[in-house]
Amino acid sequence: MFDRAYLRASTAEQDATRARAALDAFAASHGFRIASRYVEHESGTQLDRPELFHLLDDCGPGDILLVDQVGRLSRLSTADWIKLRLQIEAREVRIVSLDLPTSWNLIAPPDDFTARMFAAVNEMMLDVLAAVARKDYDDRRRRQAEGVTRARTAGL
Repeated sequence: MFDRAYLRASTAEQDATRARAALDAFAASHGFRIASRYVEHESGTQLDRPELFHLLDDCGPGDILLVDQVGRLSRLSTADWIKLRLQIEAREVRIVSLDLPTSWNLIAPPDDFTARMFAAVNEMMLDVLAAVARKDYDDRRRRQAEGVTRARTAGL
């Protein structure tokens, strides 16, 4: 089993590695070491992200995909989130996110029953947080467009 960290920012001007220290501290506090890090400057609204798919191609069954927030993994539309989730499930990769405490139990579940229960809860919570991340993206875009319209109307 390998633990792989995914660090993403939307643009090259942003710091994709800003969460590295938090991910390293989390790994150390849970008794594992991050085997590799995948850093990407691509929008979370786009499914086509080379480093994310490089990470998934490197994964084997039981590997962990570690992110600091579910929004780093997805701000995708529902259809694209389902495509990504199906690829993750097909590879039997476990997603652990610092902002999703239920996922922490996937690191080393004590038995098969517990692993299955937390996997089910985690899958539901990932879907919810992915939807919230997309809604946040859509809301910010709408507010930005409203602000531009107001500024233009005011002659700015």
